[in-house]
Amino acid sequence: AIIEKFCAKHPWINFLASDPTIRSSTSVCLTMDLSKEQVKKMVTLLENEGVAYDINAYRDSPVGLRIWCGATVQESDLEALMPWLKWAYDHVNNE
Repeated sequence: AIIEKFCAKHPWINFLASDPTIRSSTSVCLTMDLSKEQVKKMVTLLENEGVAYDINAYRDSPVGLRIWCGATVQESDLEALMPWLKWAYDHVNNE
C-alpha cells in the first residue's frame, strides 16, 4: 500500500505489473520514465547514500527497480525509502 500510494502520487513511476491482482507483494517491480543509464545512476546514488542495495530490476526485466517487501522489511523502512526514490529520480532527471 505504501508503494501504491507513492506511485499514484508520482506519474513517473509505475508498477511493472499494471494489474494489481498479479503483482507480487514481496518482490515489487517498478518502471520509470528514465533511460537505462539514468536508472543505473539512480541505483548508484541510493547505494552511495546507504539507502538501498541491489534494487536494480532483474537483468532480463524492463528497466526499473525491484524492491524487496518480504516479512523482513518494516513498513517504516518503505516509508523512509519513498522520499529517497523521489530525491534520486529528481537528481538524475534534472542532470
